[in-house]
Amino acid sequence: MTSAAIYACSGPVLTEAERAFFADVRPWGFILFRRNVESPEQVLRLTEALRGSVGWHCPILVDQEGGRVQRLGPPHWPKYPPGEAYLQAANDPFSARGLAWLGGRLMAHDLKAVGIDVDCAPVLDVPTPGAHDIIGDRAFGQDPATVTQIGRAMAEGLLAGGVLPVIKHMPGHGRAHADSHKELPTVNASLDHLDAWDFAPFKALSDMPVGMTAHIVFTAIDKKRPATQSKKAIRLIREHLGFGGLLLSDDLCMNALSGSLTERAEKSLKAGCDLVIHWTGDMAEMEQVAKGVGRLKGGAARRAAAALARIVHTPEPLDVFEARGRFDAMLAGRLTAAKGPDVGEAQA
Repeated sequence: MTSAAIYACSGPVLTEAERAFFADVRPWGFILFRRNVESPEQVLRLTEALRGSVGWHCPILVDQEGGRVQRLGPPHWPKYPPGEAYLQAANDPFSARGLAWLGGRLMAHDLKAVGIDVDCAPVLDVPTPGAHDIIGDRAFGQDPATVTQIGRAMAEGLLAGGVLPVIKHMPGHGRAHADSHKELPTVNASLDHLDAWDFAPFKALSDMPVGMTAHIVFTAIDKKRPATQSKKAIRLIREHLGFGGLLLSDDLCMNALSGSLTERAEKSLKAGCDLVIHWTGDMAEMEQVAKGVGRLKGGAARRAAAALARIVHTPEPLDVFEARGRFDAMLAGRLTAAKGPDVGEAQA
């Protein structure tokens, strides 16, 4: 039996208590954070131990966007740029697509080598003037068409390297005037405005295997509940956006959600999320989440299996040294393919 949850562990080594807990509750997968990362050898041992605790080659996730959101970084892994840097370096969306594909392919190479096979990227949120900068430079562009083109390229690069992309944050976080890590944002835009702007990239990439919800109230959809816990919002994601993939909640610990962790998990799954994510690695918190999580079954189980079937177990051949050099040179504007200003390794 697999439960409809994704958990994390507390540090770089799996403890005996964590091993026993995971063996008991059998989560569908795990997610790593900076506290879990020291070196490539250590991360590989950890991913093997996590899988050993549940007895199968379960998925292991990480947030590896680049820029401000990169869990595996120097000195053992290259620093990747934030989303906005691709268009800045290439100067036009068509050229930026090639650069973003290469970035996704290289990140997939890094992750696959240490046993990680799901990346919570790309960000498909489209910023609006005056919005909170929690998205900011994580966005690939300032309009839906650009975000769509570059976002798809990065997703395809990840897939080519044997790593599942997770499109986020559905149905759109770019208009929020608050950080959902700290408080619950409310978006009052009309459905027409949302459809033309916020929803557009998610509709265009509805074929992707995995998506993640936004902890945001969209009053045009549901005046009371954040999308993660709203049946109306999940129905819109499924029917109007056309997303048939595996749907993950954003982290349950974020302050945008209220109630106990048990209640948060129950509400998210009841609304239509397939799986919930809990990130702290705190045992008492995980025990609370487990009380609100049942078995992964029915349509959710079928979508989970279909997502895992998209993993390419033999990635496309890649000369990593050559590709890394070309990627760095394009970012620095030294190749004719990168016509934009020098941006170097863009900082968040």
